[in-house]
Amino acid sequence: MSDTAPPTPVIATADDAGQRTDRFMANAVESLSRSRVKSLMESGHLLRNGSPLRDPAEPVRAGMCYEIHIPPAIPTTPQGQDIALDILYEDRDLIVLDKPAGMVVHPAPGNEDGTLVNALLAHCGEGLTGIGGERRPGIVHRLDKDTSGIMVAAKTEMAHQALSLAFAERRIDRAYQAVCWGIPTPASGSFDGAIGRDRRDRKRMAVIANGGGKVALTHYRVLDTFHGGLAHVECRLATGRTHQIRVHFAHAGHALVGDPVYLRRIPAAARGLPPMAKDAALDFPRQALHARRLGFAHPRTGEQMLFETAPPEDFRHLLSGIA
Repeated sequence: MSDTAPPTPVIATADDAGQRTDRFMANAVESLSRSRVKSLMESGHLLRNGSPLRDPAEPVRAGMCYEIHIPPAIPTTPQGQDIALDILYEDRDLIVLDKPAGMVVHPAPGNEDGTLVNALLAHCGEGLTGIGGERRPGIVHRLDKDTSGIMVAAKTEMAHQALSLAFAERRIDRAYQAVCWGIPTPASGSFDGAIGRDRRDRKRMAVIANGGGKVALTHYRVLDTFHGGLAHVECRLATGRTHQIRVHFAHAGHALVGDPVYLRRIPAAARGLPPMAKDAALDFPRQALHARRLGFAHPRTGEQMLFETAPPEDFRHLLSGIA
């Protein structure tokens, strides 16, 4: 059975009953390993009497019809897609753009297309494919899917190496705007806490005490406050760890408005807000975070380049709604 072969129905007998479904199907379809069957099941590709069965440990039932559908192989190299880009600057070496919230930067399981990489491949041409790795050509840094703002991508290998080094050596000028719960005190300061994988939830990051995390430093400044329960802040990164701003603010008790990962309950700061401001903050559908400023030395000319953008419409609407 190949990745393009049609599914072969397998009827379970009384002798098959009771064993794990993944083991049963791996024995029935010799070309598939048990781990491959398990992965396909968890992705919804095994049907039992026409309905998806996702639990590999589910006991087999006699008389049931099992079918495993193998999806077509996904190309290792992403394909170009005609997706509009908000381009701020472009030359032969690099492209600077304003990424919208909701766009994933590079393909990954669950987001195989519709990404910034797909858009860049269509815009820049096939020459981009060999720069920086198969799955993320041209990418030298990233923003989370639901974070909006300025990014730079490389169009040549020289630019990729130079920009990657600049990010690694912290020679990049980066500033963000965010809206958080509560009022950080003092009005300007720094969050200094090593960041690593949350030991209780590997999908989250956390401030890690007693070693194990990577050094992370975020400088912040309060721009405005609202009703004693919300703050509009500017953040500057001295390091660039995964989810750094979101993790540092949540750890300090000031999770970002709308954060789906680090804000898991209605914060106490919401209690004192006027109803309209409270609703505007609680209903905001993404983390309120925008990469407002990006500065760097051009990798070919050495010219200092600086780009700034205003927050997008939804962010501005949030600010007006909580005022």
